[in-house]
Amino acid sequence: MDECCLCGSSMDMRTMYRTRHNIRVSSLCGDFCAVLWCQLCSTCQLKRDIDLRKEQGIF
Repeated sequence: MDECCLCGSSMDMRTMYRTRHNIRVSSLCGDFCAVLWCQLCSTCQLKRDIDLRKEQGIF
């Protein structure tokens, strides 16, 4: 997604990714909480999902 992982994941990036891939498990509030309280976990979750989608050829 051309974002700098060293800068951490942002709520905007998470929300845009969820919207683009039609992921309805979370909400804006959920994205905010994930980034605020566990930024490292949020970044790892996003990276794992991107890698999985690349393997499946849908990213």
